[in-house]
Amino acid sequence: MHKKSVEIREGSWEALGPEATAIRRVVFIEEQCVPVEEEWDGRDSACRHFLALQDGIPVGTARLLRDAHIGRVAVLNEARGCGIGVALMQAAIEAARRDGHPRVELAAQTHALAFYERLGFEAVGGEFMDAGIAHRNMQLPLQD
Repeated sequence: MHKKSVEIREGSWEALGPEATAIRRVVFIEEQCVPVEEEWDGRDSACRHFLALQDGIPVGTARLLRDAHIGRVAVLNEARGCGIGVALMQAAIEAARRDGHPRVELAAQTHALAFYERLGFEAVGGEFMDAGIAHRNMQLPLQD
């Protein structure tokens, strides 16, 4: 059995948007029933985007807002458990570090808290609902 190759591309919404849109539509709108108007918040063109390809096929995406908030982390079901989410997060964290941010933040779905904790994030504040899904804010300091 061959190990699948993973590539992370970093770029604009114009460059990566078509593939990212397809992945987010499946994961958030179809699987998690996030309302369309909440998923497409109008902020994508101002974000840096990350696209994960497994053997050349787009399977995951994430975005980094200008304020170092990571969001819209999504991996297609068939690619979960293969390190795609970790690779996307590492790329977004490294981009924020290059930009000189002191920390990165995100709003994690509560079922994914342990995933982000393994990357060094700590939960801050209480649980809240977003798009009908329980979340907690998390942050990761970026000191060298």
